[in-house]
Amino acid sequence: MSTMAVGDVALAPVHQGFWTRNRRIGLGLLAFGLAAAIAFGALATGELARFTLSEDAAGAALEINGTAGAILFGLIAAAAGGGLLFGVPKRWFTLLLGIGVVGFVLSFLCWQVSAAPAGQNFMPLVNIVRNTFLLALPLIFGALAGVLCERSGVVNVAIEGQLLMGAFAGALFGSLTGSVWVGLVAAAIGGAFISLLLAVFAIRYLVDQVVMGIVLNLLAVGLTGFLYERLMQTDAATYNQPPHFGNWSIPLLSEIPVIGPAIFESNIFLYLALVLVLVIHFGLFRTRWGLRTRSVGEHPTAADTLGVRVLRLRYRNVLLAGAVAGIGGASYTLALYTFSKNMIGGKGFIALAALIFGRWSPTGALLAALFFGFADQLGTYLSAINSVIPSDFLAMLPYLATILAVAGLVGRVRAPAADGKPYIKG
Repeated sequence: MSTMAVGDVALAPVHQGFWTRNRRIGLGLLAFGLAAAIAFGALATGELARFTLSEDAAGAALEINGTAGAILFGLIAAAAGGGLLFGVPKRWFTLLLGIGVVGFVLSFLCWQVSAAPAGQNFMPLVNIVRNTFLLALPLIFGALAGVLCERSGVVNVAIEGQLLMGAFAGALFGSLTGSVWVGLVAAAIGGAFISLLLAVFAIRYLVDQVVMGIVLNLLAVGLTGFLYERLMQTDAATYNQPPHFGNWSIPLLSEIPVIGPAIFESNIFLYLALVLVLVIHFGLFRTRWGLRTRSVGEHPTAADTLGVRVLRLRYRNVLLAGAVAGIGGASYTLALYTFSKNMIGGKGFIALAALIFGRWSPTGALLAALFFGFADQLGTYLSAINSVIPSDFLAMLPYLATILAVAGLVGRVRAPAADGKPYIKG
C-alpha cells in the first residue's frame, strides 16, 4: 500500500492487492513444477539420463537416474515458484524464475532421455549448445535491427523482409562472383534496401509504420520468389550455388569444455553477432550517438531543441538496422544452405518477439534469441531420439515458446515513448 501526493493534495492510498504479477507467475510455476515431478517422474524410466560433454555418447557425462532426476528437478521448479508466490524481494524475481524454468526443462529432459531407445538415451551438450547458437543467429541479428530502429522511434515490423532479402542477395551475388565477402556485402545492401523503403515511407511520408512493415515483408517475399523462379530455379549452378564461410577456431577458448567447441569453433556470423551485441550495447548506453538515439526514441521534440537532427538520425539508424538484418539473412545462405523461397519462415517475427522479451536491450535480445533457439533445437533433438511427443507438436515448439515468453513471462513492458510516432518538425 502506498500514498501518492500531487502538490498539497494527498491522494488516497493505492492498494496493489495480494495477487501481483510475480505471485501469479509463482503460482503457475509451483503448479507446473509439481505436475512435472508427478507426471514426468511417473513416465521416466530407471535408466540413466546421460548429458555428455561431447558431440556423441563417448567421453565424460553428467548422469542421473531418470525417475529421480525428473522428480528432483520438478520439485526444484516448484520450490522456485513457491518462493515467488510467498513474496520474495523483487531483486530475486529473475533468478527464481530462471531456476524454475530450467528446473522444469531438466525434469522434462530426464523423462525424455531416460525413456529413449537403447543407445539413444544421451544428450550431447556440445551439439545442443552449438545448434542453439546457429538457430538463434538470424534472431540475434533481427532483434538487433529492431533495437536500432525502435530505440530511434521507428517500429520495425519488416525484419522478416530484411532477413529474406539479405539471404537472397547473399546467395545471388555470392554465386555470381564466387566470393563469400561479396555475398556478405550484398546481403547487407539487400537488407538496407528494405530499410530504405521503410525509412522513406515512414519518416518522410508518415505512412503507418506497422502497415508499412507488413507491406515490405510481402514485397520481399514476392520479389525474391519471382527472381528465384526466373533465375535460381532455372540455372541453380550459376545463380544459387553460393560459397560458404568455413569455421574458425579461436586458440585456447576453443578448448573450454562444452562451450569451447560449441561457440569458439564456429563461422564468422556467430562471432559477428556476439561482437555486434557488445558494440551496440556500448554504443547505446555509453556514447553520444547512443544518448541521441535514445533521446530521439523517447522525446524527439526535446532532442530537436538541443540541436539533434531527429529525422537524419532516424534515417541513419534505420538503414544501419537493415544492413544488420541483411547480414543475419546471409547466415543462412553463406554458411548453411542455398536459397529457397520464403526460407526465413517467420523468424523475423520471432526476432521481433525477442526484441520485446529482451526489453529493447541488445543483451536482453541476445538472451531471448538463445531461448527461442534452444526451443527450436530441442524439437529437433526430440525428433532424433524418436520421442513419443507428436512431430507436429515438436515443430511448434519455437512458436509456443514465443507465445509463452511474450504473453506469460515478459509482463508489462514499456517501449520507447516515441516508438511508432512520426515526428513532424515544427
